[in-house]
Formats: sequence, C-alpha cells, structure tokens
Amino acid sequence: MQNVNRAGYIYGILAFVIWGLAPIYFKALEGVSALEILAHRVAWSVPVVLIIMWAIKRPFPKNILQDKKTIGILIATSVLISGNWLAFTWAVTNERVLETSLGYFINPLFSVALGILFLKEKLTTWSKIALLLATLGVLYRIFSLGSLPWISLWLAFSFGVYGLLRKQVNIGPLQGLLVETLIVLPFTAGYIIYLWYTGTGAFLHTSASIDWLLLAGGVITTVPLALFSAGARLLPLNTIGFMQYLAPSLTFLLAVFAFKETFNVDLLITFGLIWAGLIIYTIGVVRQQNQKRRDRKSAAKLMENQ
Repeated sequence: MQNVNRAGYIYGILAFVIWGLAPIYFKALEGVSALEILAHRVAWSVPVVLIIMWAIKRPFPKNILQDKKTIGILIATSVLISGNWLAFTWAVTNERVLETSLGYFINPLFSVALGILFLKEKLTTWSKIALLLATLGVLYRIFSLGSLPWISLWLAFSFGVYGLLRKQVNIGPLQGLLVETLIVLPFTAGYIIYLWYTGTGAFLHTSASIDWLLLAGGVITTVPLALFSAGARLLPLNTIGFMQYLAPSLTFLLAVFAFKETFNVDLLITFGLIWAGLIIYTIGVVRQQNQKRRDRKSAAKLMENQ
C-alpha cells in the first residue's frame, strides 16, 4: 500500500510539474502562430495516445461511438478543450503567462460554482467565503484593467465547463482525449496540409528544431494526462485537489522570474484575494474530509459494540 501511494504521488506531481512548466515549451515556439501550434498539438496527440493506450492495455472506446448523447457531449468538450489550448498558447506566446496562471487559480473555485448551479451541490460556509474572495479578486482585476481579463476568465470557464461535461460521460481520460482529438483531427490535419502546400506555415519551412518541437506537441499534451490519470486512481481526491495548485504556482513563478512579466500592486491584490480564497476553500475541504473520517470511525465502533 505504501509503494502504491508513493507511485501515486510520483505520477501526480510529475503531471502537474509538466503542466506548470509547459510555458517553456510554448515560449520556444514563439515565432509560430498559436493556431498552427494547436493544429500540431491535436494531430500528433492521436498517435501518442494510441501508443500509450496500447502500452497500458486500454481498449479503444468502440461502444462510445454508438451512443449519440455521448458523442454529442464529446463534440462539445473537443471544442472547449481546443479553445482552451488555443487561448493558453496565444497568451504564452504573447507575454501574458501571468494571466494563464490566474485563470488556472480561478478554475477550482469556478468549478465549485458550476457544481452548485448544475449538480445541485451544497455550498459550505468555507466555500461561500472562498467564492466571495475569488469574485472580489476578479472584480478588482476588471477595475484595475478597465476591461475583462478575458484570457483568465476564458481559461477558467472553458476548463471548468469541460470538466463538468466530462463528468456526464462514462469514459476514461485517455479514451476521452482520443475521441476528442479524432473529432477535431480532420480540421487540424487539413489546416497543416494547407499551410504546408501554401508555404505559409512554420512546419518543414523554418528549421529542424521547430519541426521537432511541433512534433513534440503530442507528447506534451498526452504524457501529463496519462500520469495524472494513473495518479488519480491511486490517490484520494482531496490529495489530487491539493496537487492541482502546483501547476499554476509553477507557471506564476516562471512568468515573474523567468519571463520577467510585470507583477505590480494591482496584480498582487488580485492574486492575493484569489490565493486567500483557495486557502480557505482548502481548509474547508480538509475539515470536511476529517469529519467524514471521524464519522466512519464512529459508525465502525458502533457496529462493533452492537
């Protein structure tokens, strides 16, 4: 059991570290358009997913293809995740990494709000305070910018709704990603062929290093997801919840210290409010989990006494 837990931690941490450091990869492709990067990311994810599924003996989701409702949901999720990837890539290649970090810090709290609205989940006092602080952080960002922080909000919204919709279908992360990428593949492959034919793309027209980096998009996309999937099966949900803050934290550090993006007082207030909300939300989750554990122990003792 100890070895299993250790493996779960290793898989989970590696997944979030790769996601958190992903801007380094996209920065290396700064001269390539975000749309072309997205096209290659989708196209090369298909063979990588198939190889990983073969290696870990995951079956191809044949039955899913016969379910119209499931296919409809996966079409919607494929659009959402593609839009999420496109916005993230554009932001990183346009010196706006801090905004991506903010978006993924907002995402867990946004997911809580979606759970309340659509899944009728109950809001604890801790969650209410956390959501209030996150809302104040976003409102302050709007006030300081004089406009919506659309990148941060879109990343939080698209990934939050993506997660909500994926909960409605019974399909594993890798199988789901395979179907989603196959749905988008005709468009992305067609776009890659068009760029190559017209000579307007970077792939096979710039340098060998750019070609290899674009090919690596499939690995960057699927490997952390496979690691996350393995870790999620071995670790409690609340542990995975803690780990998810590692990715935007690393991205934040990259933005400020490696990419030298401006971090002023206005951003400090915005991040401070959202960080405070996340801390309070996490405390609430921990207390709730501890209470459930105590209740289970009490119930077990009661059964023993009877």
